[in-house]
Amino acid sequence: MAYKISDDCISCGACASQCPVEAISEGDSKYVIDADTCVSCGACAGVCPVGAPSEE
Repeated sequence: MAYKISDDCISCGACASQCPVEAISEGDSKYVIDADTCVSCGACAGVCPVGAPSEE
């Protein structure tokens, strides 16, 4: 199941730099994860300072 970034995102970019499949990009008000590309590895959740990424 793919990860999703909640509205708690502070747009720091830590998650995007850790994604091994480059599924995370900067959206209008927060970072977003492409569910079709996400491999559910959890790397993004492990580095997020506010815990915004979580499995859907």
